[in-house]
Amino acid sequence: MARPTRVSRALSQNFLADRAAAGQLARLAVPYGREAPLLLEVGAGKGALTELLAPRCRRLLAYEIDPRLVPVLRTRFTGTPQVRIVGEDFLTARPPRTPFSVAGNVPFSRTAAVVDWCLRAPALTDATLLTQLEYARKRTGDYGSWSRLTVLTWPRHEWRLVGRVGRRSFRPVPGVDAGIVRIERRRTPLLDAGAYDSWRRLVELGFSGVGGSLHASLRRAHPRWRVDAAFRVARLDTRVLVGEVPPQAWLRLHEVLVP
Repeated sequence: MARPTRVSRALSQNFLADRAAAGQLARLAVPYGREAPLLLEVGAGKGALTELLAPRCRRLLAYEIDPRLVPVLRTRFTGTPQVRIVGEDFLTARPPRTPFSVAGNVPFSRTAAVVDWCLRAPALTDATLLTQLEYARKRTGDYGSWSRLTVLTWPRHEWRLVGRVGRRSFRPVPGVDAGIVRIERRRTPLLDAGAYDSWRRLVELGFSGVGGSLHASLRRAHPRWRVDAAFRVARLDTRVLVGEVPPQAWLRLHEVLVP
């Protein structure tokens, strides 16, 4: 009888052991009635999620960085032709040129890098990622505040918190619960391509923290009367803190400040 594989702390491994939680993640990644033409799985682990994603995909590339797990995965899915086990670091993969999705139980310590990879992939349509709950809530505005990354990418990507998974669904049990983040590339961006440079400058200026408020920060580059007018259009109090401003309000600010 094969011995169970020891967890690698260096790889931040927390295997999804709850089949119900794996099923929830699979359904959110590829809803009923749909089929993913191409899906990349981040960190296949022991294959708990891979097994449930496979029937929902025409092609599934399951990436696993731990060389001890790759032979087991290949044996397990040898009779599943649409699944290919890739024994590589997902972060070193070249993004496909055709439309594709990403799903996975992301190693908590690598979440930021995986999200950055997804946001940079031109053909990505959506990503459904199991992350630390705190990260998921922070990025999706669930705390009532919005992060710089979310606001910067909002014209092209929608961020949503679509589920929660308790810590006891993992082995070993981590110290925190998890959240399921859904990132979807918008079919029609909220800004024209030519406006992204001015959008980035505006958001970075607003999040610079100079002046103690968003209004004060924006006045460094724009006349007070124009900033006042933008705040009226966005229905914002001049004392509002930058993290409290939702992405939709940022769009109104940009509309007035960058005609």
